[in-house]
Amino acid sequence: MSVKRGLGRGLESLIPTDTIDESFDPTAEQDERMSELRHIAISTIEADPEQPRKVFDVDAIQELSTSIREHGLLQPIVVAPHGSGKFIIVAGERRYRAAKLADMKTIPALVRTLSNQHKLELSLIENLQRSDLTAIETATAYLKLRDQFNLSLEEIGHRVGGKSVAAVSNTMRLLRLPQSARQAILDGKLTEGQARPLISFDEAIIEEILPRILAEDWSARAIEQYAARLKHVKGNVEKVEQPNRYEMQTERLAKRFATEVSVHTGSKGTGRIIIPFKNAADFDRINKLLQ
Repeated sequence: MSVKRGLGRGLESLIPTDTIDESFDPTAEQDERMSELRHIAISTIEADPEQPRKVFDVDAIQELSTSIREHGLLQPIVVAPHGSGKFIIVAGERRYRAAKLADMKTIPALVRTLSNQHKLELSLIENLQRSDLTAIETATAYLKLRDQFNLSLEEIGHRVGGKSVAAVSNTMRLLRLPQSARQAILDGKLTEGQARPLISFDEAIIEEILPRILAEDWSARAIEQYAARLKHVKGNVEKVEQPNRYEMQTERLAKRFATEVSVHTGSKGTGRIIIPFKNAADFDRINKLLQ
């Protein structure tokens, strides 16, 4: 059964990158042989008691639940068979909780045995050691390790050769780009350096300037300057820049605390900073840094 992961864009205020697109996934064919995409009754699914994450942000789950009611669940959870007719969550407990809150009776899930889950994780890590992967393939592999294998950005960086949390996070942000730009990176027509300045711009601006960037081989600096002028002329400065207003600060916090820090803002300028931890020891480590 084909495992389709390109289930659409959306939820970008809740999920900082796009859903996993199998066309950019270096282990998609192997995953297709090892996984089965099914719609499973929520009543047959259980949380993993060994899951280190015990505290979930109630407001974030409520926001995700509201979006699920409107758009459906865009990213499947990952489960493993657990007894007769039962399944245990391997990755995606937050989505599972939000789906239950949204009164969903069934949920899309990738069913894998734990041994296949381990094989796929090792295969992803091995693929990330290759020098011929594009930045988009690398970003997709990082996203898959985070969302389907429950690895933190710190753990991903450690397993792929000591990359920093900020480096992993920056590469994953490339997945925010529209399909045309991601395809240009995949085809070797657009470098990662050229693509980075485009991340904060809306899709219309990217689609407008991308043909010229490719035809004239603009530098990253030239792209930055042109796009900034274009935003100003169109009067879209606030609209484009607002979602990434705290991006640099968030990166610094993520690097300092070695975890995936997120910032959620409200319509009236209020907001909250979320610093997740994996277990009691990790909480103590972060707490010491806060003192």
